[in-house]
Amino acid sequence: MGVYSIKDLEKISGIKAHTIRIWERRYGVIEPQRSDTNIRKYSDTDLKRIINISILNQNGLKISKIACLSSEDLKQKVLDICTDVDNSNVQIESMVVSMLELNESKFNEVLNNNISNIGFEAVVESILFPFLDRIGVLWQTGTITPAQEHFISNLVRQKLIVAIDKHMDTPKNDKRITFFLPENELHEIGLLFYSLIARIDGYNVVYLGVSVPFEDIKQVNEIQKADVFFTSLVNAPTKKEINKILLRYTESFPDTLLIVTGHQVKMHKNEIPDSIQVISSSNEFRECLSNL
Repeated sequence: MGVYSIKDLEKISGIKAHTIRIWERRYGVIEPQRSDTNIRKYSDTDLKRIINISILNQNGLKISKIACLSSEDLKQKVLDICTDVDNSNVQIESMVVSMLELNESKFNEVLNNNISNIGFEAVVESILFPFLDRIGVLWQTGTITPAQEHFISNLVRQKLIVAIDKHMDTPKNDKRITFFLPENELHEIGLLFYSLIARIDGYNVVYLGVSVPFEDIKQVNEIQKADVFFTSLVNAPTKKEINKILLRYTESFPDTLLIVTGHQVKMHKNEIPDSIQVISSSNEFRECLSNL
């Protein structure tokens, strides 16, 4: 059983702590336990109830009406809303619940329903990437456990690997793209996704994976010279560190286009040298490749 503070509930559900307190007093939506010093403590059940209430409230149902619902009616109304694949916020909330419960079946159900309706690429970009950004913040702030973060990240990784396996045919394009993460970079989901796009579009892919030493990149490039390097930066905290990492590659491989993505890079996009292509979507990636 997890134990959460009211700030944890705020971070996970998106509902302000002040609002949660009002809902507790006025409507009795949840009844937290209290410590000896009168600090609120919330259970897994409380957290999931608040998330469900948040979903209904965001979709137009007044809190006074929600408070009158039984637990079963609350769950059913949330399930009804979750069938609306056009509402990405609801899908993300549903995935958060499946992560908290370590519920693989629920996660797969939400993911597969969306894939069948809007396609794999659209699901990754409009739902999975925002979802992973959100749980990354929750993990860094200690709101969720590393086990919960690893559980859901590995499920996403498995989905991408299965999709990649379907596109391992002989490349139709002579252009070679080497995918890798620099040393100490371990967030592989984006790298896998963009390598999948490259394979779908027929490019010759060399996939090296995470935390690849710079000297290894040089050795690989002597064997299989790349037309494009693709990488992602999440851990580098400052603009100076980001530029230092990227310039090392552009100076050592002046004839190789460097394409980069990642949350930190996109934050400093306007301050990154023009010779480096920063991308935020598969469409931008494809546009870069079309100009080779």
